[in-house]
Amino acid sequence: MKNRNRVMGLVFFTLIVGAAVFGPMLSPHGVGELSSQRLTAPNLQNWLGTDLHGRDLLTRLLYGARISLLVGFVGASISLVLGVAYGLVAGYFGGRLDNAMMRLVDILYALPRIVLVIVLITLFDQKLKHTLDGTILAPLATHARLLLLFVGLGLVEWLTLARIVRAQVLSIKERPFVLSSRLIGQGTPTILFRQILPQILPIIVTYLTLALPAVILEESFLSFLGLGVQAPLASWGTLLADGASLLNPIATPWWLIVFPALTLTSTLLLLNLLGDQLRLDQDSR
Repeated sequence: MKNRNRVMGLVFFTLIVGAAVFGPMLSPHGVGELSSQRLTAPNLQNWLGTDLHGRDLLTRLLYGARISLLVGFVGASISLVLGVAYGLVAGYFGGRLDNAMMRLVDILYALPRIVLVIVLITLFDQKLKHTLDGTILAPLATHARLLLLFVGLGLVEWLTLARIVRAQVLSIKERPFVLSSRLIGQGTPTILFRQILPQILPIIVTYLTLALPAVILEESFLSFLGLGVQAPLASWGTLLADGASLLNPIATPWWLIVFPALTLTSTLLLLNLLGDQLRLDQDSR
């Protein structure tokens, strides 16, 4: 039963990624294609309806999935690298270094993480654009906000993993195979990356499946507030913001709210269920 749930979760997630990658290319409507069919309810031509500018909502949802998933993957990957490296060093060397490093984690835990990302974007958005404009990376200047999202969300999501890895390393480093490696003169990098790291890989994979939806949700929240992804790019958060801007008591285009919300919610639920299943499998071993 557990294996079936895990396989089903992986299959559905693969379908979501596949739809995000190939869906916009297979759609008969262009991502930015305008038409006179503005705010049209779902119909046979536009399955999920159209937005204020006549753009097909289904195509934009699939395109938005690319950006949301990309931010999620990159942000979670950055947090994974930081958390693993920090936890390995703190747990392996221990003593005063471990104590100082974990007190820093405690301090960072006390800070409002999403506010830190907002401050980072506010302070460095324009500066990064100007910096990139004068280099060979000038084409990336228009996506400076996206780059800051990658870095900012990655920098605030690594704390939990660092604690988990550190706790595991404290236990593993006293096991006989690690002590034997020290006795035969193996260096610290070899012990960390060849002896200890493979032992905690399952935990790291489980964390990744739980960090991914957290980063996607934070990006969607920031984009909904207008502080995340910017036009001409679109994410699930910006699509929700577009729909919310059209709310009124007379005639509300409900499909612009319902379908982006359902897409975001179902994806986050699927990823969290998959992560919980992997965590339960890990705990039972």
